[in-house]
Amino acid sequence: MKRFVEGEDRKQVTLLPECLDDFVAEDNPVRIIEAFVEELELESMGFDGVTPSTTSRPSYHPGVLLKIYIYGYLNRIQSSRRLERECQRNIELMWLTGRLVPDFKTIADFRRGNGTGILNVCRRFVVLCRDLKLFSQALVAIDGSKFKASNTRDRNFTTGKIDKR
Repeated sequence: MKRFVEGEDRKQVTLLPECLDDFVAEDNPVRIIEAFVEELELESMGFDGVTPSTTSRPSYHPGVLLKIYIYGYLNRIQSSRRLERECQRNIELMWLTGRLVPDFKTIADFRRGNGTGILNVCRRFVVLCRDLKLFSQALVAIDGSKFKASNTRDRNFTTGKIDKR
């Protein structure tokens, strides 16, 4: 990938840890994230910046930022500042990104500017889970909607109150 910020090789030997690949188990979810994102055609899914600019400073590949976003979603880390911090200290994220540490503004701009692409990736992930039969028939989804509740004594009806009236 020319004209992108390049990460280090995962098998490059360093002082501590010797090799990042040794610290990430074979059944670790980050390996699934890696395989899933690598198989996606990001440009056709609606991501900006897949084709790098030839004149400006090299940018991060959208696949790297998508991996960070998915990792944060799976581990309940929504804040771009916390994701930046996790990239600096979390071995799983170091393995996933090739030791790249984008700043929080880059992560936030990626999230803001690629809403349709992220939505398409989520759809593709659900299709993949259905194909692999990972969903059972007893599936419950909660979306976090908020409704105005008015549960005063006058509007609250129990079986006893209805019988009385």
